[in-house]
Amino acid sequence: MGLETVPSLGSRERLFTELDRATANLQPPFAAVELGAFDTNAAILRRNALGKPLRLASKSLRCRALMRRALAQPGFKGILAYTLPEALWLAEEFDDVVVAYPTANTDALRHLAGDEELARRVTLMVDSVEHLDHLRRAVEPVPGRPLRLCLELDMSLELFGGRVHIGAYRSPVRTPEQALAMAHEIDKRPGVSLVGLMGYESQIAGVQDGAGAAGLQYPLVRLMQRFSRVELAERRAAAVAAIRSVADIEFVNGGGTGSVASTAADPSVTEIAAGSGLYSPALFDGYRSIRPLPAAFFAVPVVRRPRKGVVTALGGGWTASGAPGWDRLPKPAFPSGLSYTRTEGAGEVQTPLRGRAADDLALGSRVWMRHAKAGELAERVNTLQLVAAGRIVDEVPTYRGEGFAFA
Repeated sequence: MGLETVPSLGSRERLFTELDRATANLQPPFAAVELGAFDTNAAILRRNALGKPLRLASKSLRCRALMRRALAQPGFKGILAYTLPEALWLAEEFDDVVVAYPTANTDALRHLAGDEELARRVTLMVDSVEHLDHLRRAVEPVPGRPLRLCLELDMSLELFGGRVHIGAYRSPVRTPEQALAMAHEIDKRPGVSLVGLMGYESQIAGVQDGAGAAGLQYPLVRLMQRFSRVELAERRAAAVAAIRSVADIEFVNGGGTGSVASTAADPSVTEIAAGSGLYSPALFDGYRSIRPLPAAFFAVPVVRRPRKGVVTALGGGWTASGAPGWDRLPKPAFPSGLSYTRTEGAGEVQTPLRGRAADDLALGSRVWMRHAKAGELAERVNTLQLVAAGRIVDEVPTYRGEGFAFA
């Protein structure tokens, strides 16, 4: 299980008391990261990785200052970006950036191909001959300077001949034979070099497996995940062996925060993707496999008291991506016991909250919230307040604060 820690009620109250004290002079809404919890979470991830390096998922932080902090700690090496324009920007500072998703951005591809240092630092993701053809149309091969490519292997679980699909719809490359065919295709094309393999097991890393989150379904979730771990370990190992017969790849990337320990146990994996666990957003409350400390929060002000037992906060509807549901809404964290109304939920301009704690909140009081997912919080604010030992030690820009929105 690793070094997971579940904060007690008393420790939560101390945390928010310290956050309130540290940010007393700020007008909400704003966002804050508690550095003690952030660093503890880095240690949890490192412990669960069993000595394998962690590639930092940039979309989970979206803040270069905190990316620097994570990468300065033992166990973290390299970045997993989510768009090529973002990767080009990050590669001005960081020397190992893998783009986790394929790109169709021809301007960014030309920029990459035209810069020797960027071409050395950035690795593109592909999963089809169509991607290779698009790349060939966008840029002319540069002799002696091939573009670095990573092949994505589909890690979803398919049952009953593919009639049941569990996991994300990502790569069409699923079998070792398909991976080998792609490796041969890359090998015969000028101007590109296959350097890595990636496979994201979303049905393990991205699915809550705790009893409280999955309800009566959690035994089935755990059974599915156990079966999937065995199946994908065999398939990934065979794919790696097949690819290595053609290309001397540098890395095999797998996992995510929700599967660090199980992915680390796969001998074919050389590095693990992680990032969300550093902030520990609300969705991680439903995980049994890892329970990092909540580290990222945002505060909204109370602006109305429409009736007894109800207050209304300004804004707060910072909904997370994914399939719509109540679990995608921010989680009221403090004061304890507040919940949404069914008719309004979390709104763009106002969010009613009900509960016994509501009657103790005056106009201007803060309600502390946790975003459901990690880095998406940074799309809502220009800066993050970094808090340590009960005081603000820095204010750092998010991607948005630096003028970037990478879609």
